[in-house]
Amino acid sequence: MPWITLIVALVALATLAFTGRGFLGWVAAVGIGLLGWRIAGVQHDALFSACVIVAIALAALFGLPPLRRQLVSRFVMPIFAKVLPKLGATERIALEAGTVWWDGDLFGGMPDWDKLLAFTPAPLREDEQAFLDGPTTELCRRLDDWAVYQQRDLPPDIWQYIKEQRFLGMVIPKEYGGLGFSAIAHSRVVTRIASRSVTAAVTVMVPNSLGPGELLLHYGTEEQKKKHLDRLARGEEIPCFALTGPEAGSDAAATQSEGIVEKRVVDGVEVLGLRLNWKKRYITLAPVATLIGLAFRLKDPHRLIGDVEDRGITCALIPRATPGIEIGLRHDPMGVPFQNGPIVGKDVFVPLDDAVIGGRAQIGNGWRMLMESLAAGRSISLPALSIGASQLCTRICGAYATVREQFDTPIGRFEGIEEPLARIAGLTYLMTAARTLTCGALDAGEKPAVIGNICKAYLTDSMRQVVSDAMDIRAGSAIQRGPRNTLARAWDAVPIGITVEGANILTRTMMIYGQGAIRCHPFVQKEIDAVAKNDLAAFDRAIFGHLNLFYTRAVRAKLLAWTGSRIAGKPDAHDMGRYYQHLSRFSAAFTILSDTAMGTLGGSLKRREKLSGRLADALAWLYLASCTLKRYHDEPKTRPNYALARWATELALYRIQEALVGVLDNLPVRWVACLLKLTIFPLGARFRPPSDALGSEVARDILENNDARRTLTADVFVPPAGEPGLGALEAALDKAVRAIPIETKLRDAVRAGKLDRAPGYMLDELGVQAGVISGEEYDLLNEARDARDEVIAVDAFDPQVYKTLH
Repeated sequence: MPWITLIVALVALATLAFTGRGFLGWVAAVGIGLLGWRIAGVQHDALFSACVIVAIALAALFGLPPLRRQLVSRFVMPIFAKVLPKLGATERIALEAGTVWWDGDLFGGMPDWDKLLAFTPAPLREDEQAFLDGPTTELCRRLDDWAVYQQRDLPPDIWQYIKEQRFLGMVIPKEYGGLGFSAIAHSRVVTRIASRSVTAAVTVMVPNSLGPGELLLHYGTEEQKKKHLDRLARGEEIPCFALTGPEAGSDAAATQSEGIVEKRVVDGVEVLGLRLNWKKRYITLAPVATLIGLAFRLKDPHRLIGDVEDRGITCALIPRATPGIEIGLRHDPMGVPFQNGPIVGKDVFVPLDDAVIGGRAQIGNGWRMLMESLAAGRSISLPALSIGASQLCTRICGAYATVREQFDTPIGRFEGIEEPLARIAGLTYLMTAARTLTCGALDAGEKPAVIGNICKAYLTDSMRQVVSDAMDIRAGSAIQRGPRNTLARAWDAVPIGITVEGANILTRTMMIYGQGAIRCHPFVQKEIDAVAKNDLAAFDRAIFGHLNLFYTRAVRAKLLAWTGSRIAGKPDAHDMGRYYQHLSRFSAAFTILSDTAMGTLGGSLKRREKLSGRLADALAWLYLASCTLKRYHDEPKTRPNYALARWATELALYRIQEALVGVLDNLPVRWVACLLKLTIFPLGARFRPPSDALGSEVARDILENNDARRTLTADVFVPPAGEPGLGALEAALDKAVRAIPIETKLRDAVRAGKLDRAPGYMLDELGVQAGVISGEEYDLLNEARDARDEVIAVDAFDPQVYKTLH
């Protein structure tokens, strides 16, 4: 009887641990054990009594903080001081930038799905929708991207239209002359333009991301805002921001750009200013910029503004016309002709109080300003560009695979085409879902830095996969450049999105997990701060909270693994409940695996970039799956949406599993890895990528269901029918769809022996002659075939013209 009671106590302990009540579980288990002991009448069972005494001692030791601090934490704290990473000033600023949102739930191992589903992203305002439907669509209509490539710039009338309609001032509030748009409006405008012209999209995107406008808005003095923001919004000033230099790319804080505080006499007046020297490159809009934002290290060797010589990274605004600036040269980023080039400054002198963004109060705060601005900017700009390219690929390939025929069959009917087509559609659905939720968080006041990094890295990488698949489907026609071929220009731009605003390799291996492990974890940053401050009480709370977290999530991960996640709570989510349960399991598994990696490797984990990259993969796909489930929860429950949501979520679950297995297979402390593998995958790694059948369903919806294809590509600008490329393809698709029943009649007649087999046009004529189809149907077939011939044609050039092409 006592042993049965002890087992009951352990079950109670596990139950409380599963629900996140770790040390309370110890106390409850002891209470149940004592109660069972009394009920059973046990008086002399020495072994059982010893077990109870040990349990009581442990409960007292770990459940009473004053006792715990003196007997345990006091000795543990010096050990942790040696293991925990030491944070430099720039690292700490980067870690503290932005806010923690849903990523905190995922890191904590018990995501609150009801909280996520109750969150409502703000829709477009009436003025935002009007701008999207009006000026944005009109800009797309006016753009000729092939001509932009040949001219190597946007035409003057496009530049003028962008300025007049204040595209460059979307993030600037209306009181300062801008449009005051939300994050989701900003994203959707960039997405639509990107579906038409990457050059135009980048031109609009950059001033609304990290740049003078954003920095002035949040950190500038009121005088600086009044002086610059209205002119920036109207396009009277073209901004750029000079951050990257030859010596400081991904490690932007290592900049050698320098500003020395000194006094000069200017026009007979002594001026306190900065003598600036810098070399910057890869600066978008630099060749045409009139107002330069500059990041540099400010030094005060003569102590003119204080007692400290090195004041740190600072940001300033410098007019283009200032003497000493060399500007105007252009880089050629993959042939995509947006304005981008180097800027060099030699002994450039500017008044300190006018130039430094935020005035003297913001001297030395430049790194914080940049990190906080990037936390939001990474969530919007390049993800929007990536979605524009992916939605365009979905639109093109869904139509092309229906219109293009081989062996008298639309190529979309072949399984070899279905597979990449399903990837294109499924990833586009997932990417758009991530954009909606992330922008919703931004509009709700969050600045989720880790989530922003996830969106930047994983949406641009998904775009690379989508565009590559689209090129494969279009095959020969995709590699022949010309006005008919929109995909080639999207292909040119792919590496740019992968590389800029923090190269994806760096973002994945260092920023997402490196920042997330400290910033999003419920206790790690508290432990680091407590050790740095030598605060024993704070360390005690943090370390035992951390142990409680590990213990409860380990129990939870084990139980969910053994039960196939079935005992996890799930929201009322139609047919998607099992996916929520599986993600809950993987969230708990991620928590204990992450803690184990940090505990066994300590500060050296940040140099184990293969491991940290896989942990970043797991966290990223947990977030992307959450976005997918949230999107499906909020949208109409159609059959195509259901198939897309399942495809995207199953891909995410598989990617999470592979990332976790990759960490387990490569943890240096092998016995720990083996124990964890038994906890997380006791029955093996059982998740698989989306099945062929599900992929076929997704592909067929994109091929056969025009409403589904249009819903999935709602942000794409569709040109008029007479324009080569997507416009002609859409028109050809409409004609091909109308011709399908007529073609079916002819094929049925061939099978029935009423008509002999013959190539397309000849079979049409035989069908008319035999009375299988009418004259009107014959005309419809010819129109469809002519349209097909037009859209599968490729561009060819006169040799002399070809020599002039770019």
